[in-house]
Amino acid sequence: MAQKILFVNQEISPYVPETVLSVMGRDLPSKMQEEGLEIRTFMPKWGNINERRGQLHEVIRLSGMNLVIDDTDHPLIIKVASIPQSRLQVYFIDNDDYFMKRKMTCDENGEEYEDNGERAIFFARGVLETVKKLRWAPEVIHCQGWMSYVVPLFTKAVYSAEPIFAQSKIVTSVFKEGLTKGFGDNFKNCLEFKDVTVDSLAAYKDDFDFMEFSKLAIDNSDAVVEAEADACPELIEYAKSKGIPVLAYPGEDYTSAYKEFYAAL
Repeated sequence: MAQKILFVNQEISPYVPETVLSVMGRDLPSKMQEEGLEIRTFMPKWGNINERRGQLHEVIRLSGMNLVIDDTDHPLIIKVASIPQSRLQVYFIDNDDYFMKRKMTCDENGEEYEDNGERAIFFARGVLETVKKLRWAPEVIHCQGWMSYVVPLFTKAVYSAEPIFAQSKIVTSVFKEGLTKGFGDNFKNCLEFKDVTVDSLAAYKDDFDFMEFSKLAIDNSDAVVEAEADACPELIEYAKSKGIPVLAYPGEDYTSAYKEFYAAL
């Protein structure tokens, strides 16, 4: 049986401009698919994505759920498209409040959005709820980019009792760049969901910054990947201090290294 890998990506080219993250978001799932692994791939439906050019269409049977964050309902919309060259199918998490008519990490003035933390929470829950609906049990969930960093916590603390996720191993990639602005002192309240409470997050600072956010992801991961040369050394050392496997940057020809890393989990 082919190993099942769920990729939770912050960015995927060609839907957004090419960056280290978006190229990895496109190429890694494609390469694993070519290697015979069974793949599902998700990303946010950022407001700068051209739906017509990308041929996105809504999946009605997966859309329509309301996700409550900080006592407010947010409708979940699921869209899908395929990258022509690789035939890689991509699921998009969309919502009018968090993504429509808005850019990615930063606004038109280059300022990071104040609600980036909430957007990450919505994205994580949207991905996990959609995978449940697909009835597809991933053996590995690979999170790439800060936007995916709530997924490890919710998978371990909320969804681990779900048969779909009971055997899932979490891999988190560490890159050079992250966020510069914190999420504010209400972020823990926004994270509250079933077994995740403010009390259960007591070990973390009240004012979540990028390092705290990354450590939350690593603390709930089974393995970490150094996704580019010299990726944040502090976070790589933190992961090693937790005693979890760390894949050192394997270089540009990384296919076999990633495949073997997944198989060993």
